[in-house]
Amino acid sequence: MTQMTAISRTEVSKTMQYSRAFAGLFLRDLHVLRRELFPFVVRVCMNPLLFLFVFTYVIPHISGGASMNPTAAMSGNAFSTVLLPGLMAVAIMFSGIAAVALPLAQEFGITREIDDRVMCPLPVPAVAIEKICFSAVQSVIAACIVFPLAYYVPATHPTTHVDNWPFLIAVVILASLTAGALGLTIGTSVKPQQIGLIFGVVVIPITFLGCVYYPWAGLKYLPWLQIGVLINPIVYMSEGLRAGLTPTLPHMPPAMILCMLVVALCLLTWIGIRGFLRRVIG
Repeated sequence: MTQMTAISRTEVSKTMQYSRAFAGLFLRDLHVLRRELFPFVVRVCMNPLLFLFVFTYVIPHISGGASMNPTAAMSGNAFSTVLLPGLMAVAIMFSGIAAVALPLAQEFGITREIDDRVMCPLPVPAVAIEKICFSAVQSVIAACIVFPLAYYVPATHPTTHVDNWPFLIAVVILASLTAGALGLTIGTSVKPQQIGLIFGVVVIPITFLGCVYYPWAGLKYLPWLQIGVLINPIVYMSEGLRAGLTPTLPHMPPAMILCMLVVALCLLTWIGIRGFLRRVIG
């Protein structure tokens, strides 16, 4: 009995030590983010702001108020309503990838700054998980920044209505964690000098095929593509935010969205941690 109690105390002490080390890494990254808050906000805002300004403000004004977008006409909504969830999904994804993949490219470089992190009293996989969790915080902030832009910039405000807050919150959290896991997978799968190439050959294509600018249901006329894009995790981010924020638009069943986001999160985290261990230990 005494031996069992001693083992239990040791486990509790170790868990507390790990928790403090995890919190220390998290707070360190939070301090760096606060110091670089302005570049972070500019990075998050620039792309969606330009897209919104041209396609939902300039074009409607020069075309006499017509949306000039077939997906908007198909669903009976303004293009801004179609675009709002998609741009939030893109902000979540880009922030997650930028928060993990780009720093890893530097940390795995010549300086080997990653060695400083793995020396902390934490299992090596927990260091990778901390990166995913911190990137999720940045992704949530990015979504919160993009929402007012996507709502107020368009000439015609999007129609939003939240029927299920727990579902929306779950989608944002799962999408943010999945984006971080995707960033970890990319950052540990390619050489540091090739990280820029990945954005051109991987990130941009999966964005345009991620149901960002059109609902997934709109691909029914291209069944081969409608089935093919199901491998893309951004599809479920866009559709989840569409179901949560703009339920009047056609969208995937909520249960399917949550299930596939969980599957994508688990799979990408597993692949990312394996790659992280290989790069650190190897």
